[in-house]
Amino acid sequence: MSRIKTFNLPDLGEGLTEGEILAWLVKVGDTIELNQPIVEVETAKAAVEIPAKWAGQVQAIHHPEGTTVEVGTPIIAIDTDPGAGPLEAPSTTATPSSDLPTPSAASLAAVEVAPAEGMIEPGLIGGAAPGGRTAVLVGYGPRTTAAKRRPRKGAVPAQAVAAPAPVTPTPPPVATPVAAPAQNGRAATTTGGVLAKPPVRKLAKDLGVDLGTLTGSGPLGSITREDVQQAASGASVVVAEPIAATTAPSFGADREQRIPVKGVRKLTAENMSRSAFTAPHVTEFLTVDVTRAMKALDRLRGRREWRDVRVSPLLLVAKAVLLAVQRHPMVNSTWAGDEIVVKEYVNLGIAAATERGLIVPNVKDAGRLSLRELADALTDLVQTAKSGRTSPAAMSGGTLTITNVGVFGVDTGTPILPPGESAILAFGAVREMPWVHKGKVKVRQVTTLGLSFDHRIIDGELGSKFLRDVGDFLTDPEAALLAWT
Repeated sequence: MSRIKTFNLPDLGEGLTEGEILAWLVKVGDTIELNQPIVEVETAKAAVEIPAKWAGQVQAIHHPEGTTVEVGTPIIAIDTDPGAGPLEAPSTTATPSSDLPTPSAASLAAVEVAPAEGMIEPGLIGGAAPGGRTAVLVGYGPRTTAAKRRPRKGAVPAQAVAAPAPVTPTPPPVATPVAAPAQNGRAATTTGGVLAKPPVRKLAKDLGVDLGTLTGSGPLGSITREDVQQAASGASVVVAEPIAATTAPSFGADREQRIPVKGVRKLTAENMSRSAFTAPHVTEFLTVDVTRAMKALDRLRGRREWRDVRVSPLLLVAKAVLLAVQRHPMVNSTWAGDEIVVKEYVNLGIAAATERGLIVPNVKDAGRLSLRELADALTDLVQTAKSGRTSPAAMSGGTLTITNVGVFGVDTGTPILPPGESAILAFGAVREMPWVHKGKVKVRQVTTLGLSFDHRIIDGELGSKFLRDVGDFLTDPEAALLAWT
């Protein structure tokens, strides 16, 4: 049996057929362990780290960073028994073994961590993998490396680095390897890749301490309560360097820049085009006085059990949508050709603008969550999206979406439906405006809602009633809760 195993780009799920190599986490000659992250790949939905299926020594890297490869394409060759002596020189350049099936995400997820990695202290989140990285499953782990800017088409790849020559007259001819990126030495700035028990993470959140800026003094380098308290008291701590700003546009002699359409942007374009020209869109608008809702938020923030919770107007909008769905279930449905599929569960999508483009992760079964649970879920969703760690699973299965365009200072919009959904709500900026209140013109806090819906499923009456209910809740949330629940 051949010592050289060819690792093909695995099926990452969700119907994805290709991925772009963002960064190699290993280089030719490196000794790697089972389940060690070896490459970061960007798909149309997320950037994921792929772990090694075998332990051994890297013999060849077949594609440089910035290359888009199809699922099943060989990307790396691994010598699974480097201690057995020099490799026999093959007659031709190493090619992928035809009898090796393409590993799937499920098969990779089933790979166990090698015993040499040791056990993680009970309660720690994010066990250490070789090289100090966090051992993660495909598509579900924290990203601890900064995304690299990909070269344009035609750019010259990084200079190849040869594997260490074995003691033999003829070195083994293998596919041209590519140098791995140099480490920048910066500490991680997100809390997903550090070791800390849940109570410690809660304490850090309560005290406003970023775990990513601390150096742990506990077992395996984990963050302890004392580390967090020391940071909160202003004592000397190790602070991570800020991430470099986005590179400025580079224009050619013709003063034009050509940006390849790929990854999230490509998927978004395809989805929006398909939705816009498949589902007949109708958009309605409603301007409402949300002064009472904003005061309710202030009272909520003042309660002791809510002082450590992120409370924003989006939370009340999400709650309003979930209650309105209970009153009008047809809004939470999908057009399936010869039938309409009405869903009892609500996977509430929240549109998020990221450096990689527009993504819409969703809160699973949001209608079953309490207000506090919903607040925590929204906070986690937004923070994960901003850090670029949203998994493909978190962006699939959405049933109804909110787009908070108000954060950009605009009043509302005419959003396009995500494919498979029948309604999307645009939440505009909350502004102080003159408003007739109790027969007098007063300055009130006002916002405008825009509801786009699939007219094949939702007619004008249903869409109007749903939007009116969302507006009624935001106008007087306490009264709506008493009346509807």
